[in-house]
Amino acid sequence: MASIEPYTISVPEEQRQQLTQKLEATTFPDELDQAGWDYGAPLADVKRLVKYWREKFDWRKQEAKLNELPNFKTAIQVDGFESLDIHFVYQKSDVEGAIPLLFSHGWPGSFIEVTKILPLLANGGKEAPAFHIVAPSLPNYGFSSGTKKKGFGLPQYAETCHKLMLKLGYDKYVTQGGDWGCMITRIMGLLYPQHVMASHINMVRGHAPEFLSHPILATQHALAPYTQREKDGHARSKWFLEEGSGYRLEQSTKPQTLGYALADTPVGLLAWIYEKLHDWTDSYPWTEDEILTWVSIYWFSTAGVAANLRIYYEAMHDTQFGRERTEKWIAHVKLGLAHFPKELTVVPKSWGRTMGPVMYESQNESGGHFPAWEKPEAIARDLQEMFGKGGGAFGVVKGKVGYLSPRTAKL
Repeated sequence: MASIEPYTISVPEEQRQQLTQKLEATTFPDELDQAGWDYGAPLADVKRLVKYWREKFDWRKQEAKLNELPNFKTAIQVDGFESLDIHFVYQKSDVEGAIPLLFSHGWPGSFIEVTKILPLLANGGKEAPAFHIVAPSLPNYGFSSGTKKKGFGLPQYAETCHKLMLKLGYDKYVTQGGDWGCMITRIMGLLYPQHVMASHINMVRGHAPEFLSHPILATQHALAPYTQREKDGHARSKWFLEEGSGYRLEQSTKPQTLGYALADTPVGLLAWIYEKLHDWTDSYPWTEDEILTWVSIYWFSTAGVAANLRIYYEAMHDTQFGRERTEKWIAHVKLGLAHFPKELTVVPKSWGRTMGPVMYESQNESGGHFPAWEKPEAIARDLQEMFGKGGGAFGVVKGKVGYLSPRTAKL
């Protein structure tokens, strides 16, 4: 543990001043009359946010809040790549038998997504299980360094997270993730099944069950008509595919070209991310400070603004451990699923059950792509129920059930 050190987020003042200068020099595009979100981030919204970013937003105040978290940094050596400095939040429970949990973010999120569930899971041990929570800034994101070599795909992100957990002394652990975090933790389960004992995911991307591989599920799927909820889910999935996924095509084919625009103009980065925060959530009431803190973490990222895009390219071009593999059956790892109506793709329950041995499932009435931020109580509830007494994954990490011993509980 000697190589694991406390970390303080401290953006150099010259970077902050450069941001202000760039915001002051912004040239805005025009906009069609009566154009709305169907055309992208509205001009009036972006102008309002830029004005606030330039005149009222206090990065130092937000930075101080982030530094109230238990931040750490350590070096991780990924096979075939240079050593990377990995920043991570590490909330260690006072409960000796707390369950080790890796929380992995995606794009355009960051480690900040874990902050709302930390206090909800910190006081377990009596009525609900307690967790040791590890939430890294993924390589190329936030305050972790990035690679300069091609080919750093999902297996390498998985290896980074796995080696971090081992370095913290957790030979066996569980995971939680959405977006890329879902896919990374799925690959971790595929590559390290003796270590990843269970996974809870909130982006469910299974496929319709087939008779050869899932005969019972396929029969049920064929005989049961779609419910209204499932019809609404198909409509949401169709919208994302046809109207909301253009970013994905560019980031997965020509990330370098896009990187010039996002690295040069903070307003371009703001509009690129703000559109997703709006479209991918379920009427979440974003504040200016929330939006600009999310975007500023990208602007001030250690690896640079363009580095985070490359995961799309690497995952799409990996035919063995790419995105599609994460959507198929992975054995040996107990699986928990959380369904939210405004996720990017919303599939019937039978589809999700083709992904692995499902031990827990929740169906939420509201929420979107960032539930740890939008609906932290729902994610905390799922984890407590899935890994708590009577849950499908109770005791999955031997000797770490998350509860106080009877003797300790009486003290």
